[in-house]
Amino acid sequence: MNYFNCNGKILTEGALIIGADNRGLRYGDGIFETIKVKNGQVILADEHFSRLWKGMNVLQFEIPKHFTPDKLHEEISVLTKKNGHENAARIRVTIYRGYGGLYDLSNHAPNYIIQSWAIAESNGELNSNGLVAGIYMDAKKSCDILSNLKHNNFLPYVLAALKAKKEKWNDAIILNTYGRICETTIANIFVIKDDVICTPSLKEGCIAGIMRKKVIQQINNLNLDLVEREITVDNLLLANEVFFTNSMYNIKWVKRIESKEYVNTITQKINSSILPTIC
Repeated sequence: MNYFNCNGKILTEGALIIGADNRGLRYGDGIFETIKVKNGQVILADEHFSRLWKGMNVLQFEIPKHFTPDKLHEEISVLTKKNGHENAARIRVTIYRGYGGLYDLSNHAPNYIIQSWAIAESNGELNSNGLVAGIYMDAKKSCDILSNLKHNNFLPYVLAALKAKKEKWNDAIILNTYGRICETTIANIFVIKDDVICTPSLKEGCIAGIMRKKVIQQINNLNLDLVEREITVDNLLLANEVFFTNSMYNIKWVKRIESKEYVNTITQKINSSILPTIC
């Protein structure tokens, strides 16, 4: 039996918690955070909660004084123990507004759901077999005040993931509305060409990834050349190395995109240096 937390109450998996007038269901009115727990510790907790609170402010939630990062931190710990997931787990914290239409909502306080799933304890090690990815062309991601947030309107990612499954890719790369590289369905992207490491700037519409930020910091510590800039599809296909980052698997190197094959020489060096800083 697996359990989840809804507004501070522990419920059994499958329990019904929202009605037809819920704004999260109607409009995707909310935000979420995906966090790793390892050996009972919430990894990079401060960074995750800072991003979550920033997102709630952008979405104009009215946050009560009692609703704090410490409160969520404690409830995550209680849930992982209840589910037996202390060794290694993926946590999803979903924040959503309550009930009403677009103009008749009186309460802007956050409602929340916390879920946990067990993951392999080896999760976070560099993959031995490179990923195979493709480029999804049919829906683009906009560049606006919502772009850097993990909000609950994720249809381009949903459609790209369906495409990846159909094509037997491990992941799909999302383009922004300018036709440039943005990110993947679940990760930020880094491209290496002639020893220069590039990643799309936040202005290009990508999620402000926690692991993206940590990797950038570590690359700078290693005195490697890093540029945050626009990346075209041609830049991607002419690169020597490509790797993806997120808070669950840290870094994964990419073996192939379309017919282009990549290596992972510099990626291994970056991965070796990042692991001690996050565990």
